Amino acid sequence: MASVQFDPAPTTPDETDAGAYNLPVIHEFRNNGGKVGGPFEGAPMILITTRGAKSGKVRTNPTLFFPLGDDRILVVASNGGADTHPAWYHNVKVNPQVTVETGEETYEATATMVETDSAERDSLFTQAAAQVPAYNDYQSKTERKIPVVILKRKG
Repeated sequence: MASVQFDPAPTTPDETDAGAYNLPVIHEFRNNGGKVGGPFEGAPMILITTRGAKSGKVRTNPTLFFPLGDDRILVVASNGGADTHPAWYHNVKVNPQVTVETGEETYEATATMVETDSAERDSLFTQAAAQVPAYNDYQSKTERKIPVVILKRKG
């Protein structure tokens, strides 16, 4: 599959676009070298650009990340504790090639779903929740087991 191409300055989508609320965060992230304020101030954030599982459209979403070493980072598909997975999670299940923006660099990566009923998932989720306790609150709000995804830098 060809690399995911993204628009570095997306235009404002139609208000019916489910991801429209992310645009201010995306713009702030890109305009400030990966730094944002508000509830995400100081948080380890990246932008991931995925290709829609159904639409094929390119989508960018901000998300927190946790370094794992060996050119790998962990992202948590929490969706704020909603009963559904975030759209980006469905996208990377179908199209695992993503673009990662850190504020300092942009690179291609491959997403790997960690088995939700595995000890590895539980360990990684616990590590993330130790740094961001809200993840425990999110998990308690939903019956779904919140997935974790490893993004491995290509090359």
